[in-house]
Amino acid sequence: MKNYRPHILVAAVLAIALLTNWPGTLRNVLADLRFAWQSRPATGNVAVIAIDAPSIEQVGIWPWRRRLHAQLLQRLDAAGINDVAFDVDFSTPSDGASDRDFIDALRGAGGSTVLPAFKQRGADGATYFNRPLPLFRNHAWTAVVNVAVEPDGLVRCYSFGQKLDAEFLPSMGAVLAGHFDANSPKFLIDFSIRSNTIPQVSFIDVLRGDEATLNRLKGKKVIIGGTALELGDRFSVPNGGIIAGPVLQALAADSILQGRVLRWTSTAVTAAGLALLALVMMLTWRRFSAGKRTAALIATALIVETIGFVLQAYYPIVLDTALFHIAITAYIVAIALDEINFRSLLGRIAENRFQRIAMSLGDGLICTDSDFLITVWNNGATAMFGYRAEEMIGKAFATIFADGSEALSINEAARRSLGAVSEFVGRRNNGEVFTVEASFSGWQGAEGYQYGAVLRDISLRKREAERMRYLAEHDTLTGLANRYTLDSRLSDMIARAEAGKGELALLVVGLDGFQRINDTLGHANGDRVLCAVAERLRLHVSRNAVVARLSGDEFALAFCCTEMNESVAAIAERIRRAFDEPVLAASRPYRVKVSIGAAAYPDGGRTTDELLSNAHIAFYRAKAIKRGGFIAFENSIRQELERRLELEHELVHAAERGEFELFYQPQVHLGDHRLIGAEALIRWRHPVRGLISPGEFMPVVNASGVSDRIANWVLQTACRQARAWELAGYPLRVGINLSPSQLQSGDLARSVAEILAETGVTPSLIELEVTEDILLTDEQRVLDLFQCIQKLGVHLVFDDFGTGYASLSYLQKFPLDGLKIDRSFVHEVLTDPDDAAIVSSTIGLSKQLGLSVIAEGIENRATADFLVAMGCEEGQGYHFGKPMPVAKLEEQFFAATRVAEKAIA
Repeated sequence: MKNYRPHILVAAVLAIALLTNWPGTLRNVLADLRFAWQSRPATGNVAVIAIDAPSIEQVGIWPWRRRLHAQLLQRLDAAGINDVAFDVDFSTPSDGASDRDFIDALRGAGGSTVLPAFKQRGADGATYFNRPLPLFRNHAWTAVVNVAVEPDGLVRCYSFGQKLDAEFLPSMGAVLAGHFDANSPKFLIDFSIRSNTIPQVSFIDVLRGDEATLNRLKGKKVIIGGTALELGDRFSVPNGGIIAGPVLQALAADSILQGRVLRWTSTAVTAAGLALLALVMMLTWRRFSAGKRTAALIATALIVETIGFVLQAYYPIVLDTALFHIAITAYIVAIALDEINFRSLLGRIAENRFQRIAMSLGDGLICTDSDFLITVWNNGATAMFGYRAEEMIGKAFATIFADGSEALSINEAARRSLGAVSEFVGRRNNGEVFTVEASFSGWQGAEGYQYGAVLRDISLRKREAERMRYLAEHDTLTGLANRYTLDSRLSDMIARAEAGKGELALLVVGLDGFQRINDTLGHANGDRVLCAVAERLRLHVSRNAVVARLSGDEFALAFCCTEMNESVAAIAERIRRAFDEPVLAASRPYRVKVSIGAAAYPDGGRTTDELLSNAHIAFYRAKAIKRGGFIAFENSIRQELERRLELEHELVHAAERGEFELFYQPQVHLGDHRLIGAEALIRWRHPVRGLISPGEFMPVVNASGVSDRIANWVLQTACRQARAWELAGYPLRVGINLSPSQLQSGDLARSVAEILAETGVTPSLIELEVTEDILLTDEQRVLDLFQCIQKLGVHLVFDDFGTGYASLSYLQKFPLDGLKIDRSFVHEVLTDPDDAAIVSSTIGLSKQLGLSVIAEGIENRATADFLVAMGCEEGQGYHFGKPMPVAKLEEQFFAATRVAEKAIA
């Protein structure tokens, strides 16, 4: 049975090949190669009139009118060229005149013209037969132009004709060659004929009657068809060629004319050759060496292929050698398999593979015997430790350890826990020590048990891990502890404090006005200032204290007071005074002030969160009431904050339940005490506490999210009331205070316009009062907003004039209609010369600027008369009336007005 194994293998390979397309593919490849090695010219008896790019450029876009084909046919007929075939579609009508011209041309040609017919697959998947129109067929021959495209996308074979609707039609190439038979099988086109030797002329040259062109065509059979790329009539042929359809038809006709109707040899020839090959191999298998058999097989393959080449070159025969070559290849493989010692080969392959893998590993690989003497040392180990392989082979594994005792423990670990990952400290040949990660394995070898270790230098990874841990615990900018580290250290300090080991305090330190440094000097300088502040804070606390950066410009210091030998207040004061001197950042001095809030354990909190929260509360209080100061946390501060939060919560409900009211304080003409307007002032009618003044809740409103909602309600309600008075015949001017949130929202002008449209109030009756803190937000944006509001006809008045820092400049910058002198100047105007001078100057300045003036806080007749003497015409205050509900104001002022009107009448 062993003697027949090679032949069984060959038979199996051939069976598999026959079940697949291997032989067909190989057969085509070999035939194509023979075509490539051969070369013969065309007969020149078949020419192509090409509808090429120059013709399309001269004549126009394809398709052309058939009158042109008629003219061409007439030119050819006049030149005595009668064997003409068109590879152009004539299956559909054109314009009548052109079709009649073409029929006349066909008649003139005497019926020797060939027109194409072809099969075509439609969009619905059905096959359609396209023939020339009957009126053309009556005066011409019809020939098929379809060619078969093989699975590899190439055209190799050509048929003498095809059946269309049960009628046999010859192929165009066969008609031109004058040889066609319905019973003749298809044949291989001889692609050794060079397609570039087929005569070609341009359609446009023939149409123009160029004599040289017509002379080239005399005595030839002519195919007219498209060769231009844009026409798409192109086919792929063997050896990478792409030719146009008319050229392919001409090539087929030339093959017939040259007697090169190539056909494959029969399967009987192939079977006989395979049988002969098998017989020879059976007889010689054990008689000759493997080398001689292999050489004989290769020589046989070359001889067979040479015979195939000669037959294809000189006879219309294509020898099918594909299965023969597959059988020869299979026999060569069988010889190799028969000669190989597989066990030895697999061993050598495994060993070579291991050596290649070991030497290519980036990690170090060391193998040892059962006594831990090194047997394998790869390039990765050399790069890691600095020793060459010849230096380390045969030495103990412990040589690479920095500590011999550690080596013993590693050896034991290798024995007990193969596959485990261990770490040890290694030593390079230059004495440098580093951390090594080792993964051990073991196996039974031919010479006893062996160990292997994959080693990796993880010193960089260790350093990176340390760096990551540092980044996780420290602020990247200042190097101080971060919030996470502060929480951890603070928890430990609280635990020690609970054990009675000292008093614990936490300070929150923040820079005052740091945003100004960032805005004016840039963030890079701001970062330098933060680093300098961090360094100064480190200098003023003990070594065991924790200095952390919480965020932006906020820092925290946690320390044990007993270690500092100072009280919390003294430490805070020392830190605050430390910043009296400017900090140096990049050799440049910067002056900064700090506000400090403190919380001490246990009164200021018993947990990390409580201490930090309470210290923050104290810090924000310090920032709010005295920048650059220090405040220690007290429960009263938190209680006040909680009351504020509760009040904010109640304000939201008050807005939802409609608990707010508007009171109006009368504004009068000081000369005759006539009512000219009223300022709308909000009041809160609390369901439990009763009427609450704005001084108690408006600061909370302005700092909360409900501010915009309440401010819009005030604006809408006041406008609606002004409209009601206007309709009642009392067109009073109504002053409305704007809140900062209305300007920050960005749509105040639109809101005012919508409310004016909704209420219908005359815009000039509305005065919007603004304070300096509103103007400080964004001067350019506020300026644009005020201009939009003034275009609506609404007046703008500067409230509390004289109390800010840049009031005079605001009168110049902003489009204001008037100003209100603050009550702080009016109250003492009779007794304080300075106040009197300020009021007098303000009134004079307003008159020069064309602004109206209202004096606030008039509480007696003498003050009113004094202001009249100064030239002030309008005022408001308790002397004329406190803020009052609408009904009371109407009763007090409107009734008096009606009485006066009746008296005049």
